[in-house]
Amino acid sequence: MIDFRYHVVSLISVFLALAVGIALGAGPLKETIGDTLTGQVEQLRSEKDALRTELDDANARVAAGDAYIDASAPTMLAGVMPERRVAVVALGEVDAATLEALDQRLDQAGAVVTAHVTLTEAWTSAALRDYRQALAGSLVQYLQPAPDASAGLEVELGYALVQGLTAEQPENPDALTADAGSLLAVLSSTDSDDDEPLVTLADPVTTPADAVVVVAPPLEPDAATPSPADEQVRTAQLAVVTAAQQLTDGAVLADGPPVPESLTRAVMADDATAARITTVSDVQLVSGAVSVPLALASRIDGTNGHYGSGNDLTVMPPRVQLPVPDRTPVTQTQGD
Repeated sequence: MIDFRYHVVSLISVFLALAVGIALGAGPLKETIGDTLTGQVEQLRSEKDALRTELDDANARVAAGDAYIDASAPTMLAGVMPERRVAVVALGEVDAATLEALDQRLDQAGAVVTAHVTLTEAWTSAALRDYRQALAGSLVQYLQPAPDASAGLEVELGYALVQGLTAEQPENPDALTADAGSLLAVLSSTDSDDDEPLVTLADPVTTPADAVVVVAPPLEPDAATPSPADEQVRTAQLAVVTAAQQLTDGAVLADGPPVPESLTRAVMADDATAARITTVSDVQLVSGAVSVPLALASRIDGTNGHYGSGNDLTVMPPRVQLPVPDRTPVTQTQGD
C-alpha cells in the first residue's frame, strides 16, 4: 500500500527536477536555449518571407494572365454571335461587377442583351408556395408551348419566365407577343407594396431574346451539405435553366467555382441533364466571363459542354462563329 512517505518522496523529486531545470536554464544552458529559440524564430521569419514572395509572384502571374485574356478577348470573341439577342437571368442576387463583365463579353461577341432579370426570394420561398401555385395556374393559359400537366410548379414558372423573355410576334420578330408581356407583368408585379414580386426587371423588356444566360448566385461561405430546403431551391433553379435550354436557341449556366455544392455539380450529377445543359464555371474570373459567349455560341451550334478549371471540365469552349439570324417577318394567312 502506498503510504504518505511515498507522496513526500515524489513531491521532493518533482521540486528537485524543477530546481535543476531552472538552474541549468539560467546558467550553463541559458545561451544554448536562447540561441536555439532565436534560430528557430529567424528560420520561421525567413520561411514566412519566402512564402510571401511566392504568393506575390503567383498573384502577379495571375494578374498578367488575366490582363492577357482581357486584351485578347475582343479578337477572340469578334463575330462569334452577330446580332444574337440574349437575356441574362440571375437566379438570385449576383455581384454587379460579374453581370457587367458578362454584358461586356456578350457585346464583344456581337450579341445584344435584351433583358436583365433577377429572381427574388419569393421565387423559392416555402412560405409562398401556395401563392406561387395559384399564380402558376393563372399563367398556364399564356404558355405556348405549355409543359406537361404533371410537370409541376417549378417547371411551369420556368416556362412562364423564359417565354416572357423570348416569345416573338411572327409578323414582327422585333417585338414580344402580347402573352409574353402579360407573363412578365404578372411575374414582376405584386398585389401590394409590402409584397415582393417573383422577379425584378432592370429595365422594361420589349425585345425578344434568342438565347439565355442563366447566372447562379454565389454560394454562402459556410455552404455545407444541402438541406431539404436547399434542395427545393436548387430544383427551382434547375427548372429555369432547363426551360431556357428547351425553349430557346440555346442557354448557358454561368456559375461560380465548381465546388460540390454548386449548381454546376448538380447539373453534372445527372447524366441526362449534363448531356443537354452547358455550364461555365468561375464566371467571376476574366477567363470565365470570356468563356460564356463562346460556350453559348457553341451550344446554339449544337455542341454541349462543361467549361472551367477542373479534372472533369474542359478548359475552353471551341470558337464557333454563328451566322446572322434570319428575322424575316412571317405573314399569317387568314386560315392560320
